[in-house]
Amino acid sequence: MSMTHSEIMVTEHRSYGGFIDAAGGIATVILAIIGLTGMHATMLLSVVTIIFAASLLIQGGTMLSEYARLIFPTGTATGSMDHPFSGGTLSSVFIAGATGIVLGILALLGMSSVILSAVAVIAFGAAMVLSSNAVLGMHEMRMASMRNAQPQTYTGSEMLAAEMATGSAGIQAVAGLGAIVLGILAIIGSVGNPVALSLVALLGLGGTLIMTGTSLSGVVAGFMHPAPETSQS
Repeated sequence: MSMTHSEIMVTEHRSYGGFIDAAGGIATVILAIIGLTGMHATMLLSVVTIIFAASLLIQGGTMLSEYARLIFPTGTATGSMDHPFSGGTLSSVFIAGATGIVLGILALLGMSSVILSAVAVIAFGAAMVLSSNAVLGMHEMRMASMRNAQPQTYTGSEMLAAEMATGSAGIQAVAGLGAIVLGILAIIGSVGNPVALSLVALLGLGGTLIMTGTSLSGVVAGFMHPAPETSQS
């Protein structure tokens, strides 16, 4: 099955979405580390919250566009997949991203900065846990879709994409749970420095976003060059 030039351009454009949110993860990690050194920690916490929230929205948009382009012939069964898609996973990403931007802006304006940032961290963690299988589920659905058109056809890039998606799912769930715990501790304020706890949580989430963004790009790129059809006599 060949791809037209426009299809390749659209797929490449969507793969850039994964790289953009990975870049957002890198920015989150760098600024969180700077904040942990004590340099304008509270202000950087608010800025990092906004950056991570925006990156989360970009990742959600990229996954949504990929899911929207999946095509299954009538009668195709998808219930046999290990990680079926649920619309709630993406909605949690969008809700957490939008909420994080609002809370980050309010925190940047000085309105209970530490508490609002910690609440945003908890929302981010919950979204990461709920959407931990989203990339893997998208990969499995796309594989199922392509198998209907090209039965028993696999390429090295597809296998690599599967490994990347599987590896990122567990790490994302663990990072999300860790962020929830650190966010709660930051709100309680009785254990450690609340600002440092939130920055550590965002540091972990940023690192996870780098991995999931790279995995998402790998899943998209893995299907940019499908194997050519074999000629039939």
